Amino acid sequence: MGQQLELGKGSQLADRSWRLNNLYVITSKEGQKIRFRPNWAQQEFLNKIHECSLILKARQLGFTTLVQILMLDACLFNSNIRAGTIAHRLDDARTIFRDKVRCVYDDLPEVLKVAIPIIKDSADELVFANNSSIRVSTSMRSGTLQYLHISEYGQLCARFPDRAREVRTGALNTIQAGQVVFIESTAEGREGHFYDLCEQARTKQRMGTPLTPLDFKFHFFPWHKCPDYAIDPTGVVIEEQFRKYFATLKETQGIELTPAQQAWYAKKSETQLGDMKREYPSTPEEAFEASVEGAYYSELLAAAELQGRIGEFPAIEDVPVDVSWDIGIGDQTSLWFSQRLGNKTRLVGYFEASGEGLRFYVDQVNRMARERGWRIGDALWPHDGRVREWGSGKSRMEQFREYTNRHPRIVPQLSLDDGIAAARVLLPNCEFDAGPCAEGLKALRAYRKEWDEERGCWRDKPRHDWASHGADAFRVLATRIKHFELPPPKPTRPTSEPVLIANADGSIRYAEPFSIFEWAEKRRRQRESDRA
Repeated sequence: MGQQLELGKGSQLADRSWRLNNLYVITSKEGQKIRFRPNWAQQEFLNKIHECSLILKARQLGFTTLVQILMLDACLFNSNIRAGTIAHRLDDARTIFRDKVRCVYDDLPEVLKVAIPIIKDSADELVFANNSSIRVSTSMRSGTLQYLHISEYGQLCARFPDRAREVRTGALNTIQAGQVVFIESTAEGREGHFYDLCEQARTKQRMGTPLTPLDFKFHFFPWHKCPDYAIDPTGVVIEEQFRKYFATLKETQGIELTPAQQAWYAKKSETQLGDMKREYPSTPEEAFEASVEGAYYSELLAAAELQGRIGEFPAIEDVPVDVSWDIGIGDQTSLWFSQRLGNKTRLVGYFEASGEGLRFYVDQVNRMARERGWRIGDALWPHDGRVREWGSGKSRMEQFREYTNRHPRIVPQLSLDDGIAAARVLLPNCEFDAGPCAEGLKALRAYRKEWDEERGCWRDKPRHDWASHGADAFRVLATRIKHFELPPPKPTRPTSEPVLIANADGSIRYAEPFSIFEWAEKRRRQRESDRA
């Protein structure tokens, strides 16, 4: 990809491997200048590199540093190269550029900087005398690149779906055979273009499909391969939930962790909480199933997984299966199927569809009940179930009664915040039948706050997307549980006023001022005393 500089026959500078191990200086995690040497993960990647590479990884493995050095190296030792990095925020892009490109160039030997000087220098781009350039941005729709790096693409898809679409239709749409693309990220839930690309690449990997230069190759680097992720286990208590987790990894994945690794994982989880499996995944499946940033129920669902409450929990025979509805008109309609088992709630199924009338969903519920041997209990509806349709003039409730000869239960109308709070109260007491509830769990994991780009934080309101409907139906269930299980609020006592009381002889007297509630309570106690 460009004309190589004249370095002399047999020169070490002609060998990229030598250059990567001897030429570049980086800043270590401790803030010290050190010679760059590829670590275990970086070297494994270099051994298996492909024209288009997808990198799913644990934190702090140095892939952003490696990719920037690879692109800088290509620009320095080849003419007419265009290399670019896309980050989800401009500040992040410029930080990458300053710390991992400009500073690395500044620490090169003077003879090399004289041979390949910078002729254009800005906060976003370096252009060299050999007509090669490297730049950073939040989008690269214009121009042709020979090297493209998309940093933390999972976060970009999660926080900025419109910008992710711009990357997909712009920068990625211009890829030609022979160009080199690096997409690296931690996982951000089972949604978005990064997840889709990884699933496609993993499918090709499992099937052994030969890859063309335009196919993405999947690379995964788990935490337990990193030699740094281990501590002295002396005095570290491994809780039962982690013991079960480590045992499951051994039984199902063949991953046997040392006591030092187990101790590191347990201690790291104390600070990472529900983000542990996303930041430090053991398997690709775990990475994508883990909590997503800004999600309302992430830590609670992570706890449910660790405690074994997501697994095989089929419906119990003869216990009614209630159906919680989120009703959409011209939009998604979602149904959760649940059983009440004492103080626990068992979720045994989930269904969603769009563009269908009420009768379709009633028929679907009946079909699922027949196939699975369920006895359908209550239909739990949100407050908008009373809305009348434009065409028929009948409310949805009236139509439901016509189709089923039953009355739905309208749950109390709570504010959105109170409904989410009710769902959070319910989740620690839930069991999920993982297979039938897979799509519903996916929605609960992905239900998150809106991202405020200007302030750089999560807004205190949900983002309305595909995950909202499943989360809304679950909130209907949580509102019902809250309504039936919490004691009703005590009525506010009115101002005390004199009370007229009839005497036994029929005369009327004024009692001392007290509230009617106190009077009623006294009467109740008196009746209980008389019965005794």
